[in-house]
Amino acid sequence: MNDRRSMEEAIRGFGMDTITLAGPLQAKLQAMKDAGFSQVMLKANDLVGHPGGWKAAAQEVRESGLRGTGFQVLRDFEGLSGHLHDYKVDIAKTMLEMCAELGCDVLLACSSTSAHASQDLDHIARDLRKLAMLAVPFGIRIAYEGLSWGRTINEYTTAWDVVNRADAPNLGVCIDSYHILAAKTPLDGILDLDPSRIFLVQLSDFMWNETPTFEERMATARTYRVFPGEGVHTTELIDLVQKLDRLGYAGDYSFEVFNDDFVQMPLPMVAERARKSALWLADDILRRSLPLPNQLRLRRSHA
Repeated sequence: MNDRRSMEEAIRGFGMDTITLAGPLQAKLQAMKDAGFSQVMLKANDLVGHPGGWKAAAQEVRESGLRGTGFQVLRDFEGLSGHLHDYKVDIAKTMLEMCAELGCDVLLACSSTSAHASQDLDHIARDLRKLAMLAVPFGIRIAYEGLSWGRTINEYTTAWDVVNRADAPNLGVCIDSYHILAAKTPLDGILDLDPSRIFLVQLSDFMWNETPTFEERMATARTYRVFPGEGVHTTELIDLVQKLDRLGYAGDYSFEVFNDDFVQMPLPMVAERARKSALWLADDILRRSLPLPNQLRLRRSHA
């Protein structure tokens, strides 16, 4: 029992995303709890696809004892005009209501891929400020993420630029390791961020070195991410996590792992992979013990 409590304490800052697991919401939540996690990143489909309705799903999450890391995802919000802008504002209000029902205080918004959206950074910033203001009555923070295939904002550095232009206290950035690795964005800019404005960090790796086109990035992101320590970018992931730690980031890390193989595996097996990855990051990386890139794989092979 003491060993389990120690393990749960070690991975307290880490959580899983429901997208990684197959099956009904209740089974996903139970698998995460059984693996020692205390938080879960939720998506809109978890609620609207529930047989009892979206409020019943939210109640299920609250009763599970897992804290909601955040809620995702609002897409293609910024840069629009006229009726398109009005439409997206209406969608945003619904997403905020669902997020609040879950008890989550972070809504993830991804950078636009729409050809109808303005590429003017000040226009984008104004829209993000409006979104942040809509979130204030709900007590929700907006974590803005630069997709690596975003039309205008496709790196965390530019996402940080427009967040600063928007200048809203409840608007910050989401740092997603996949998009940084896929776009090959240098990590030096991490140390220029304000840690209090990093509202979420999502971690994952993938199994090949290059994703040179937007199409390849999207295909890999949606089907073949893996947990930290399982891919070929371990050195870069270690560097990212340690830079965030040195910066003073003390928020949540969520494993956003879309993987077609994992959704064909029993839930406890996938949750166990996530647990091992979280323990590796918590014990070996955040405690400054730097392993070789393949040490995690070797450790698992002898477990």
